[in-house]
Amino acid sequence: MVPIPGGGVMPRIVAVELFELDLPFRNPFHHAAAKREHSESLFVRCVTDSGHCGFGETLPRPYVTGEERQEAFDMLAGQILPRLLELEFHLFSEVHDFLVHCDGKAPREWIEANTPQTSAWCLVDLALLDCFGRAFGTEVDRELAGRATEWPDGLAYGLVLSGNTGRGMLTTLVKARVYGIRDVKLKVEEDSLDGVRLARRILGKEATLRVDSNMAWSLEEASGCMTRMAPYGIESFEQPLPADDLDGLARLVTDTGLPVMADESFDDAASLQSLITRRACTAVNVRIAKCGGLVASLERCRRSLQAGLTLQIGCQVGETSLLSAAQMTLIRAVWQGVSFIEGCFGERLLRVDPVRPTLKFGRGGRPPSRPRGNGFGTEVDMRVVRRYARRRFAIGTANPTMVQGTR
Repeated sequence: MVPIPGGGVMPRIVAVELFELDLPFRNPFHHAAAKREHSESLFVRCVTDSGHCGFGETLPRPYVTGEERQEAFDMLAGQILPRLLELEFHLFSEVHDFLVHCDGKAPREWIEANTPQTSAWCLVDLALLDCFGRAFGTEVDRELAGRATEWPDGLAYGLVLSGNTGRGMLTTLVKARVYGIRDVKLKVEEDSLDGVRLARRILGKEATLRVDSNMAWSLEEASGCMTRMAPYGIESFEQPLPADDLDGLARLVTDTGLPVMADESFDDAASLQSLITRRACTAVNVRIAKCGGLVASLERCRRSLQAGLTLQIGCQVGETSLLSAAQMTLIRAVWQGVSFIEGCFGERLLRVDPVRPTLKFGRGGRPPSRPRGNGFGTEVDMRVVRRYARRRFAIGTANPTMVQGTR
């Protein structure tokens, strides 16, 4: 540890471990863009010379940010993580300022700015916040969300239904109603009008119903499907067109007058600004693992609200409770502008979650109690991480007798 002028010490990262992780799902999840049975994620552990551990997580999706998991792993291992050993911070506020300056991407001297990287950088963002939060004795939630409302009344987690049909969909909808879920999003691959009718009939007229086609429709198909579904009270049509068809999205906004939510169409500040400038949506889905981490996601939310857009705080399928903890902080920080939230599935989706406490929503979509403690207030069972790791990279050396915040 390096002495800080005026007293104290300046912690440094001395060791980093990166894992390619396949946490198994309880049931397969599929939609128009993908089908998976595992998390297909990346996980990192950073250790300081004071023995404090911090963790980061991300889930690269090529159809979302253009990042393949293997390519993201190689970029992190070869170009980004070794640079973390050079970082020095005197205060937690310096960590935050560094991440604000990065704005969801690695510094330009590390990686070319036009390289797809926002998902990879999410892992770094979370790891730095968690690691130095612990080292400086700082709660990330307190620093970023302040003394905001503990949780806003009436804001509950919604259920996302996989692209199933028939009896499976009926069973899930009945369970959702019995469990008190009042907000449901249907993954659709074509004109699933029958599914929309069924959902409205089972859930009742008071429930919030949304649809997400994951870029599956053409402009003509989207216009027709949206018009036919609208009478059933659909409150959001998410990513109805391919990600780069901003002209088509803008036409849907103008011609249909219906709520159009952009998801895969943006992942950084520039792509969000393009949506705003071209009036190509009325709402955005902000996902931490898509937008370059917690700090950058907070900036995306603020810019969206300034532009008059509605916010949905979403997640990637397969997130552990580490990303869920970060998401809860994001929601608390911008809750006044949030209309929909998705996440905190925990072990409802994963067969095993290596992070404790396990965060999963309760009856009626009620949020779990947020973790308390320095960093994100979570602990990670490295035995579980290593059990499901497909690939590992390590750099640096840590004193095993000093390591804290892990099992």
